[in-house]
Amino acid sequence: MPRNVITFGELLLTLTTPGYGRISQAQIYLANLGGAEANVAVSLANFGVSTEHVSRIPRNPMGQNVLMNLRMFGVGTNHMLTGGNRLGLCFAEKGNGVR
Repeated sequence: MPRNVITFGELLLTLTTPGYGRISQAQIYLANLGGAEANVAVSLANFGVSTEHVSRIPRNPMGQNVLMNLRMFGVGTNHMLTGGNRLGLCFAEKGNGVR
């Protein structure tokens, strides 16, 4: 297993509907932070691998929330860049069987 891993890629705020609700019917959303590369870093950190994630995040409270979440899972954030006001968004709904 690798000892040190650096991942880099866009971080996303994923908004999902509660339960099995449809996006077209939703009035509230649950928020989670992720992104394929950040998810890999978190998974490896859970296995004890030293990880660092590199990305650009907004210089605002949402960006601070991203840093807090990555650090909470043991992912290093020493090389994160800050700037701008936006974070990528992803909208998702859980499938309930075949739709």
